[in-house]
Amino acid sequence: MLAYTIQRLIVALSVAITVSIVAFFLLHLSGDIAVSIAGPESTPAQVEQIRQQFGLDRPLVVQYLDWLWKAVRFDFGNSFYFRDTVVSLIASRIPVTLTLGAISLCLSLLVAVPLGVLAAVYNGTIIDRLALSFSVIGQAIPTFCLGLGLIILFSVTLRWLPVSGASTWKHYILPSIALGWYAVPAVMRLSRNGMLEVLSADYIRTARAKGLSPRVVIFKHALRNAIIPVVALAAVQFGFMLGGSIVIEAVFSMHGLGYLAWEAIARNDFPVVQAVVLILATIYVGLTFLADIINAFLDPRIRLA
Repeated sequence: MLAYTIQRLIVALSVAITVSIVAFFLLHLSGDIAVSIAGPESTPAQVEQIRQQFGLDRPLVVQYLDWLWKAVRFDFGNSFYFRDTVVSLIASRIPVTLTLGAISLCLSLLVAVPLGVLAAVYNGTIIDRLALSFSVIGQAIPTFCLGLGLIILFSVTLRWLPVSGASTWKHYILPSIALGWYAVPAVMRLSRNGMLEVLSADYIRTARAKGLSPRVVIFKHALRNAIIPVVALAAVQFGFMLGGSIVIEAVFSMHGLGYLAWEAIARNDFPVVQAVVLILATIYVGLTFLADIINAFLDPRIRLA
C-alpha cells in the first residue's frame, strides 16, 4: 500500500507541475501582458516601464520559476484590478465555491446511485428505460439553461427561493441542483453498469441460493462492491464542479472562485487568473489522488496490480 501511495503521489505531483507550466505560459503566449496592463492608449515608454516594474523583461523560464516558488509559499502577488493580494481574494471567495460543489455532489449522488441500482435490479424493464432516458435528458440540457429555467420557475413565478447571492442556505438550493444535474447521468450509468456486473457474479448467486433476502443481497453484498468505481468518479466530478462553477456562479451572481476567475479574465487580471487556475487544478489533482488511495484501500486488486 505504501509503494502504491508513493507511486500515485509522484504522478499527482507531476500532473500539478505540468498544469502550472501550462497555466503560466498560456497566459504569456496569449499576448503582451505589459500592453494589456498599460492599456491600448499607452505609450511605448509606459509599456516598457510596466514591463520592468513587474519583471516581464526577464526570460520566461526565470519568470516561471520565480512565480512557482512564490506560489508554493502562497504568494501570488497583488491583483491588478482589485488592488488587493490574490491570496486574500481567493480566501474570501473559495468557501462559496467549495460549499456549492459539495452540496451539488451530494445531491447528484443521492439521485444517481439509487437510480443506477434500480435500473440494474430491474434491468430491461420500464424502470430501466426511464432511468436511461433520464440520464440522456440530463446530459443534453446545458447547466446554464437549467439554471435559468429554475430561476424562472422557483424564483420569478413561484417566489419560493431567492434569485441570486450566497448569504443563506436557500441561496444554494437552485445553483446546487443546476450544477449537480450534469453529474447525475455519468454516476447513474456507472452505478448501473457496476451493479449489473456484480449481480451476475458467482458469489451473488451463492448468496441468493443460501436464501438471503433480496435487500441483503443488493445492499450488503452487491452495492458495496459496485460502488467502488463511483468513488473515483465522484472525485473527478467534484473537480469538474469546482472548475465549471464559473457558469453557475455567473448565472446566480454567486461571488465564488469561478465568478472571480470570470472577473479577472474580463479585466486582464493575470495574477488572479493564474492563481485560480493553479488552485483549482491542484484541488482536482488532490481529489483524484485521494480517490485512487481510497479505491486501493477498498479493493486490494488495484494495489496488487
